[in-house]
Amino acid sequence: MPRSYHVLLFFSLVLMLRCYGTSSSKLWSYCPPDANYTTNSTFQTNLHLLLVSLSSSAAATGYSNDTEGRSSDQVHGLALCRGDVSSSVCQTCLDAAVQDIIQSCPNGMTSTIFYDDCLLRYSNQMFFSTVDTSFRYLAWNGQNVSDQQQFETTLGNLMDDLTEKASSSPKLFAAGSAKVTSFDKLYGLVQCSRDLSADDCYRCLQDTVTFIPKCCSWKQGAKVYTQSCYLRFELYLYYNTTAVKAPPPVSPSSQTTNDTVPNDASGGKSNNGVKTVLLLVIPVAAALLSLLAIFMYCRRRKPAMPRRMQLHKRIFAIEDQQDIKNAESLLLDLEVIRSATNNFSDANKIGEGGFGPVYRGTLEDGEQIAVKRLSRISVQGLVELKNEVVLLAKLQHRNLVRLLGYCLQEEKLLVYEYLPNTSLDKVLFDPVRRVQLDWARRYKIIEGIGRGLLYLHEDSRLKIVHRDLKPAISCWISDFGLAKLFDVDETQRNTSRIAGTYGYMAPEYVLRGRFSTNSDVYSYGVLILEILTGRKNSGYQGSGNSIDLLGYVWRHWNLGDAMQVVDQSVIDQCQPQEVLRCMHIGLLCVQEDPAQRPSMASITLMLNSYSVGLPTPSAPAFVTRSITVSGSAGTLNADQPRDLQLPLKQRFYLQPLPPSEAAARAKESAKDILNVKQLIDKKEWPYVMNDLRLRAGYLRFDLSTIISAKPKEEKKALEELTGKLFAAIDELDHAAKIKSTPPAEKYYATTKSRLDDWIPKVAGLCSVSNSDNSDV
Repeated sequence: MPRSYHVLLFFSLVLMLRCYGTSSSKLWSYCPPDANYTTNSTFQTNLHLLLVSLSSSAAATGYSNDTEGRSSDQVHGLALCRGDVSSSVCQTCLDAAVQDIIQSCPNGMTSTIFYDDCLLRYSNQMFFSTVDTSFRYLAWNGQNVSDQQQFETTLGNLMDDLTEKASSSPKLFAAGSAKVTSFDKLYGLVQCSRDLSADDCYRCLQDTVTFIPKCCSWKQGAKVYTQSCYLRFELYLYYNTTAVKAPPPVSPSSQTTNDTVPNDASGGKSNNGVKTVLLLVIPVAAALLSLLAIFMYCRRRKPAMPRRMQLHKRIFAIEDQQDIKNAESLLLDLEVIRSATNNFSDANKIGEGGFGPVYRGTLEDGEQIAVKRLSRISVQGLVELKNEVVLLAKLQHRNLVRLLGYCLQEEKLLVYEYLPNTSLDKVLFDPVRRVQLDWARRYKIIEGIGRGLLYLHEDSRLKIVHRDLKPAISCWISDFGLAKLFDVDETQRNTSRIAGTYGYMAPEYVLRGRFSTNSDVYSYGVLILEILTGRKNSGYQGSGNSIDLLGYVWRHWNLGDAMQVVDQSVIDQCQPQEVLRCMHIGLLCVQEDPAQRPSMASITLMLNSYSVGLPTPSAPAFVTRSITVSGSAGTLNADQPRDLQLPLKQRFYLQPLPPSEAAARAKESAKDILNVKQLIDKKEWPYVMNDLRLRAGYLRFDLSTIISAKPKEEKKALEELTGKLFAAIDELDHAAKIKSTPPAEKYYATTKSRLDDWIPKVAGLCSVSNSDNSDV
C-alpha cells in the first residue's frame, strides 16, 4: 500500500477528530509494552480503519465490536459507552478516545483507554467474550465515611443487587441507590462489556466488588475499572436517572391496513364471514390468556428457587458436574436460616472472623446450627465460600466440622453443625478458664486434630493442605476457605498470596510462598506446644533470650528442664513421660527444614505407640540468639557483641491493608532489614539470619498487596526487585551455613552491596501516591 495512502488516512482521521469536543473526562490509558507495530504498516492502516468504524457504529447503540484485516495484521476492537449516556455524549466521548488512544499508546498493538462515559479497547489478540480483570484502574473520593460499618453494609447490599440486575439485563448495565442514613443516599453503577455472557458478567462484577475493601470501602466514593467490567459508587447523584428508569424503546409495530368494504350485495356475506371468524378466534384467545395467567401465577409462587439456582450455577460454574450436584444438595432456604437465628439477632451472635460474623441457631426439628454470614464485600468472599462447600461436601470425618448447607439467596451463608464446646483459644489462653482443660482433655484434642489432618493429607480420596490451622478449632478442624486441593503425586506448590494467621504459618510459606503438607505439620506443632504450655506463640514475650514460644520451649528442652514450661494448672494431673513425648513431637513438627518434619502418619504412630523411637529435633524456625542495637542512631554495643538485644517490632497478626497503608508498613520492614544488616557488617551474621528471614516475611506479606495494586509495567519491576532481594537473603543464608570459611566472606561482600542497593529501591517502589486520590 503506498505511503501517501497511510499519511492521508492518518491525517483524515486526526482532522475528523479535532472537530469534536472532549467534554468527557479521561481516567487512564493502559498500554502494555508487549508488542509494537511499525509506522506505515498494514497493521496501522487496519487499526485506523477499525477505530473510525467503532466510533461511528457504537454511538447509536452504545456498543460495537469489530475486526479489521487478516492473519498477523489483524486487529480486534471494542467500543462501549456507559449505559445511561445519550448517543451524542457517546459519540463525543468515543471520538475523543480514538484520538487519545493513538497519542497515549503510540505504536502499541494492545491498548485500552478509560473515560467516565466510555471505554475503547483494541488488540492484535482476540479478546471478545473473555473476562479480563488482570488490570485495574482505581480512583476514590478523598473523604472518609463517618460510620464505616453501616456504609459497608449498605454498599455491599447495593452492589450485590446491581450485579444481579446488570447480569440479567440486555445492556449488562444497572444503576440504583440505597439509603445509608436518613440524610445520606448512596448511588451505584455497574456495567459489563456486552460481548460477555450473563454468567461471565456476573463473575467479573463479583470479582471487582470484592476488590473494594483493598482500596476504598471506607471512602465516600470510588471507581474500579477493569477491561471487561467496572463499577462506581458515590454519595451524590452522578448518572442520568431518566435514562436509567426509561423503558426500552418499543420497536415499530407493523402497519395496519384499513380495507374499505364496498356497499353492495356482497356486504352481507362479508359481515357473516367476520362473525364466523370472531366466533372462532375469541374462544381460542381466551384459552391462551387463561394459560398465560396460570403460567405467570405459578412463576410468581416460587421466585426464589430459580434465582438462587442461577447464583449457584454462576459461582460453581468451573467445577465438575459431580461437585455441582454435591453442592446443590446442600442449598438451604434463607427463611429457614433467618427463623433459626431469630433474624440474625445479636443475642445469637457467638463470634466473628475474617469471613464475617457467626450466629448460633436452632432448626424446627431442634437441631442446633452455627451460621457464618459472609461479609458483603469480603476480599476472600465467594472464593472461600465455594472452597468450603466443594471440599466439605466431599469430606466426612469425626474430627472435621460437618457442613449442613449454605445459602446464596440475598445473603451468602454457610451452615455447620453447632459445636457446644467453645473455641480452644478462648479457654486455653484465659488464665481463669484454662483450668477447665485438664490434661486428659488436652491430650484428646492433640490426638483429634492429628487424626483430622491425617485424614486430609492421606486417608481421604483427596489430598488437601489446610493452610490455616490455629487454636480456634477445638478438636475439630474447620475454616477450609484457604485450603488447597493437591494432586495425588504433588508434594509442594507456590503462591503469591500469603494468607493465614501469623505465628502458625511455616517459614517457607511466609518467606517464599511455598506450602505443602509439611506446612500443616508445622502449624500442628505450634498448636501442640501452645496446648502444653497454655501460652500463645504469636506475640509471646518469654523470659531470657527467646523471641517466641518456640524458642522458649527449645531453650528449656536443651537445658533438661522442659517440665518448667508446662502449664501449671495440669502439672499435677499429667504423666511427665507422656507430656515430654508430646513436647518432643511438637519440636519435631516445628523444625526449620520442612524435609525433617515427620508426616502426619508418623506423628499419629508416635502418639499411639511408645515403642516408636523419636529422632532428635533440630532448632525450630525463627529462633535466634538475642542481639541488640543500642543508641539513637542504631549503633552496635561492641563491648557485648553476643549479648545484644535487637528491638523487635512484633507484627505477628498481620492483616491485609489498603495499598497505601501496606506501603508504609513495608517501608518499616525494609528499614528493619537494613538494621539487621548493621549486625552483618559487624560479622554478627550467624546470629541474625532468622531475624533477617522474619523481617523479610513481613515485607513479603505487604509486597503481595502492593504488587496487586500496581499497573503491569511497575508490577514487573517490583516483582523483579523483590525476587533479587529474596535471592540475596538466600545467599546470606547459604553463607551462614558455611560458617567462617573463606566463601562466606565472598558471599557477604557481594550480598551486602546488593542489600544496600535493592532495599531502598524496593522501598521506593512501595510508595503509593495519594495526590490525586487514585491508586493504579
